[in-house]
Amino acid sequence: MNIHEYQAKEILSEYGVSIPVGYLAYSPEQASYRATEIGGEGWLVKAQIHSGARGKAGGIKFCSSEDEVCQAANDLLGAKLVTHQTGEGGKVCHRLYIEAACNIAKEIYLAFVLDRSKECITVVVSAEGGMDIEQLAVEKPEAIIRVEVETAVGIQPFQTREIAFALGLEKAQITQMSQLLTGCYKAMTDWDASMLEINPLAVTAGGSLQALDAKMQFDENALFRHSRISELRDKSQEEPREMRASDRGLSYVGLDGAIGCIINGAGLAMATMDMIKYAGGEPANFLDIGGGASPERTAKAFNLVLSDDNVKVVLVNIFAGINRCDWVAEGVVMAMKKIDMKAPLIVRLSGTNVEKGRKIIEESNLPIILADTLAEAAEKAVSEWKKITQAA
Repeated sequence: MNIHEYQAKEILSEYGVSIPVGYLAYSPEQASYRATEIGGEGWLVKAQIHSGARGKAGGIKFCSSEDEVCQAANDLLGAKLVTHQTGEGGKVCHRLYIEAACNIAKEIYLAFVLDRSKECITVVVSAEGGMDIEQLAVEKPEAIIRVEVETAVGIQPFQTREIAFALGLEKAQITQMSQLLTGCYKAMTDWDASMLEINPLAVTAGGSLQALDAKMQFDENALFRHSRISELRDKSQEEPREMRASDRGLSYVGLDGAIGCIINGAGLAMATMDMIKYAGGEPANFLDIGGGASPERTAKAFNLVLSDDNVKVVLVNIFAGINRCDWVAEGVVMAMKKIDMKAPLIVRLSGTNVEKGRKIIEESNLPIILADTLAEAAEKAVSEWKKITQAA
């Protein structure tokens, strides 16, 4: 789960990370008033969306007067910002963060990333902040410093000093950097974050370190023990189908194809998507309904998959172990009777109570196409999709 810049900064400030003065605004008038509250001679009006590269998309504007702040806010509120992270659909800005401008002497890139392969947190830093780290990694890989933190002991003082020295910081800034790194690491581990990024971390003209931007990403599986983080969720920034799935306890990822998938088990879902591709089709989604797929849960999955207008065919592939094929069959029949389903439906059942499941479907007299194997199911799904495409 992602959160907004201002939310990440609020958390980091509690761990000793210095941030510029800033306030939230929901209207041009409120943005102008916030600038008055902050004071000074320059402000940044920042669109709050879940994406990086906002500046390149026009989502960050420098203003030198309250009138300019008001105009910038008017331009950004309700605007759709398209970045390389949002895709063509973009994200709509519903709130702004008004922040005091900072006199920057140097920009640093800083990130804490969960490295699952090494089972540790890796600190990634570069003296060349303010630009895309991916581009920098390709063009100047030597400019990026990586430090692995041993999980059992956490980040150590010698590691923070080594990072500070490698960045070429002055003596007075080394202590600041050590404290900032320690605070960031503690914030990440305390709240089960999977990623924390500050880009840029500025060295100001006065010699202090300030986080000018902040991004945090959290492990959704740990949100049950962090109610504060759960409350920071902004559903307006999430893909609607994935948001609905999450609210209903389903694992769903929307894709661009036309064959909707309802599967139990992540591995089987991946194999099914691969088989659809092999047969010449394109999956419309990844959907794992889980091991305890009751009829009600299966019906919810149908509603979710069919909410995608691109779905022309639905493929149900169930391998029942803990689950039962007759439960899933009941859910399929229930969904077909409740939903005005015009898309062809292919069902492949295997495992516990498979004969009962097939019998329920056959006796329903519904237009359901049964398949014995995954390969057969994928081929039939692609065949039905091609028929629809040719007819159109």
